[in-house]
Amino acid sequence: MTTEKQFEEAAEAENRDIDYSLSRVPASAKQPFWRILFIRIGAICCVSQLMLGAALGYGMTFFDAFVCTMLGSVLLQVVSWALGTAAAREGLSTSLLSRWCGLGKGGSALFGGVVAISMVGWFGVQNSVFGQGMASIMPFTDFLGTEEIIPGVTGEYILWAIITGLSITLLVVFGIKAIANFATIFVPLFVIVVIVAAAIVLQGHSIGELIAAAPPGPALSIGAGTTMVAGGFIAGAICTPDYARFLKNGNQVFWMTLIGTFLGELGMNLLAVLLANAMGTENVVDIMMGTSGIIGVIIVVASTVKLNDINLYSSSLGLATMINALFNKVSNRNALVWALGIVGTVLSVVGIINYFTSFLTLLGVAIPPVAGIMVVDYFFLRRSRAVLEETRKEGILPRRVENWNPITIICWLVGFGIGEVSSIYAIGIPGLNSLILAGLLYWVVMVVAARIKGVQNITFKETDEVL
Repeated sequence: MTTEKQFEEAAEAENRDIDYSLSRVPASAKQPFWRILFIRIGAICCVSQLMLGAALGYGMTFFDAFVCTMLGSVLLQVVSWALGTAAAREGLSTSLLSRWCGLGKGGSALFGGVVAISMVGWFGVQNSVFGQGMASIMPFTDFLGTEEIIPGVTGEYILWAIITGLSITLLVVFGIKAIANFATIFVPLFVIVVIVAAAIVLQGHSIGELIAAAPPGPALSIGAGTTMVAGGFIAGAICTPDYARFLKNGNQVFWMTLIGTFLGELGMNLLAVLLANAMGTENVVDIMMGTSGIIGVIIVVASTVKLNDINLYSSSLGLATMINALFNKVSNRNALVWALGIVGTVLSVVGIINYFTSFLTLLGVAIPPVAGIMVVDYFFLRRSRAVLEETRKEGILPRRVENWNPITIICWLVGFGIGEVSSIYAIGIPGLNSLILAGLLYWVVMVVAARIKGVQNITFKETDEVL
């Protein structure tokens, strides 16, 4: 049972926590639409998106690449909008929202742990890319050593990986406002730099001819291209609530996802398609970075930071939820960010993180089924909507929550299995397969169980120890 002392501890922690890890975002802390929009665009509009677009352009026509981008992104944007709308309405992060969207307190601990490990892992991977990029661009640190100490690790790289990892960690410590401020500056700068670099590369080429040109490389099917597009952002789409909760309503979430898709995903992809057709290669990022040293630096810095800060931010929110669910403790968010940032940085510095990409990909398949379950529970079954609405105006968490929902756990495992089988045998889009089928299975089982028991909704044992 939640004691008065625990409520006081939670209130005190909320006062210290400027990002409301374990509480609702109050109306006074909601952010202007454009600030969150820049975070969204920054999470999509990056070097990896250019690499994806170039891979599409190398193997298919401009029109086919357009179709793949639309097919691969539309469903993800629907999921982003649905979860983001729930988050904007309730003011809760992805992992905390899951407590009242089918997972219960125990399930939110599992999900928070998966999100924390997955996102800090990708933080480490991206930090490796960041460090390697800076080491190759900045010649004045060559004296530290350019020979590999172990595979992929040089003395120069170690310095840059430490600098980049801890710098991003410091940014995330300052919270969503700092992340938004950085994105507001560097997203436009990144877009301008990419356009300028592309204009230099495309000089002497006819845009009309490039649009109509046959792909320069081996043919890539629409199905394979769509899988590449959807797979590249599925985890990011599911973690949309972590920043969408700072928006005021679902309309703002809709426009955020729509604009982000057209500017970040569609715009970057199609520009990279033109570049791939013009240069006859999919290595367009290297070519663009070679146009100018300073432009290359800006591309690497702006792209990696504005993507990687969200990875670490979501990881800290997931870990905060897990620790609270397991130990009924409200953790200091700043301490969690520093701990996760240091772990991710160290793993990237010693090169170990590169051996975990298969494990991280495995975890990536474990996240989508939860999104399907959450959308079904919140929008269709509406099992916890009453308790959420009771306390929304007061700006506090609901006074009770389910301990466990065994049906959710079973459907989550089945969805994970479907995703893995889809991945092994290359059937469709593994993440989307697991998301859709887990959501459908959850809906069917819950509805059938409710009818058998003769009730409107199946509920499980609850606790008033919400924190």
